[in-house]
Amino acid sequence: MTHTYNVSGMTCGGCQAKVLELLSKVTGVNNVSIDLPTGKAIIDMDNQIAIAELETALKDYPKYKLSETNHQHNEVILPISEDELKSLVQTYKPILLIFGYITVTTLLLEWMQGDFVWMRWMNHFMAEFFLVFSFFKLLNLKGFAESYRMYDIVAKRWAAWGYVYAFTELALGLAFLTGFNPILTNIVTFAVMTVSIIGVLQSVLNKRKIKCACLGDVFNLPMSTITIIEDALMIGMSVIMLLTML
Repeated sequence: MTHTYNVSGMTCGGCQAKVLELLSKVTGVNNVSIDLPTGKAIIDMDNQIAIAELETALKDYPKYKLSETNHQHNEVILPISEDELKSLVQTYKPILLIFGYITVTTLLLEWMQGDFVWMRWMNHFMAEFFLVFSFFKLLNLKGFAESYRMYDIVAKRWAAWGYVYAFTELALGLAFLTGFNPILTNIVTFAVMTVSIIGVLQSVLNKRKIKCACLGDVFNLPMSTITIIEDALMIGMSVIMLLTML
């Protein structure tokens, strides 16, 4: 069963992550989704949990106040209207522009070479991808790490992974750009992105309304299938390049 609660006192991504962490530890809770703008906590549980028990989970943080709403959380899937489609495009405009820039510039690099080589293009694409995405993460490293911890399976257990991950992306971008040990670079890419996509898949499939940290804390992008496509694209390219080189 799924119930929706009001949570007051949350003012930032760190608050959101802390409330999610505390409520997730309550016995019988299967999944927690926190919508920071509306102050809603959507909790999936095996059986009805007394609100007093949920309040007890937040007792060490008095500024967070949890209260019941008068309805359960039910999702109705409706056709996407034209206005909703425009809203989706506007929401994801930053990431769509970035992918557009990366695609166009890497295609121009191939055009300047006089021919099109798939392996070379993928190498350039992955270099730009990791360099650009790491740049946005490093603009607010702490904010990224806090947001990433909300859904990544490694960061949930080791908070420092969010910081390490941002620099790992930077290192991978430089490695692809300079041609450093291509086999090792693609193996690391495959491993890192495969681990990353697990948390993304869990969040999307569980319909958790949380912020995607792919562009750091600069843009307020919701977690969605676009995030899955982004990670899957890097995994696919690394596999193709490994199969070609091995």
